[in-house]
Amino acid sequence: MIMRITLLALLAIAMLSAACRKEDDDSGSGSEDTVPQGPMLVMKFRFDSTQVRLNNLGQPAALPPGHAAQSPRFNKMSAHYIEFAPGMLTALGAGTVVYHAPETTAGGSTAIDFSQSVKAGQGGTFFSMPLAQMTPGTYEWLRLSLAYQNYDIKFRYVDATWGTFNLWGTVASFIGYNTYIANYTVRDQSVAVNANKLQGYWGFEVINPPIATAPVTGQAPAGATTVPNPLFATSPIPAGSCVVTGQFASPLVITGTETANVVIEVALSTNNSFEWLDNGDGIYEPAAGDAVVDMGVRGMIPSVQ
Repeated sequence: MIMRITLLALLAIAMLSAACRKEDDDSGSGSEDTVPQGPMLVMKFRFDSTQVRLNNLGQPAALPPGHAAQSPRFNKMSAHYIEFAPGMLTALGAGTVVYHAPETTAGGSTAIDFSQSVKAGQGGTFFSMPLAQMTPGTYEWLRLSLAYQNYDIKFRYVDATWGTFNLWGTVASFIGYNTYIANYTVRDQSVAVNANKLQGYWGFEVINPPIATAPVTGQAPAGATTVPNPLFATSPIPAGSCVVTGQFASPLVITGTETANVVIEVALSTNNSFEWLDNGDGIYEPAAGDAVVDMGVRGMIPSVQ
């Protein structure tokens, strides 16, 4: 019992110190559940731990001295805004917006309705729509506002009585501007909320704990999640919006006369995206004072498949 209380308390303290710098269908779509008519625009996630690691300005970023990081094992992610931009001077919202997630005022202020969010895993479709509904044009950039991410991390817990445990845990991280959550499942266990939660709310569950534990939750400061935007100088994004910007490997051209589906793979960099202030051994040890400083994705490269 002492170990259970100590482990959960230390995990909560360590996660609460995180400056958030910055399910459940793996094959769902953001369109209405109707019979498709004609070719479709299909968008799928790919989580890549080898993709270049970027900062907020879209420049390659190494780890600062005294920091350590790991590439999480992603389970699912959701988006609440999708926009295609013709060029680097296109202001946010002035491109072709194809999706804006359902919102609700059930928790008071306007918020993303988590119960209606489409969550997709590796290779899963997170949005689709008939191509006939998309404005023809040439698009060089994609803007994607992320709302929720669920992933596994490694950590170590050392107890004077019980010894050293190298464990895995699942993080459910809400990174949208504001989210109404009735309840959610971290990994196997459900957490009831029934309220709005600002960017930075999280839940954490130990996978196969040595002693039965319940999920711990917390709220990290908003506005510090790393949100790469290579167009920061010509097309800035609002703080707390989590709108990631990425350039197509080759421009997306929509003519309006397509006869086959257009499939877009959205590759998100998870390269050392879970970052903490380290005690010197490079292992995430919340009980030893390692404090999380960043949980944002580290870049996006959309490409037409």
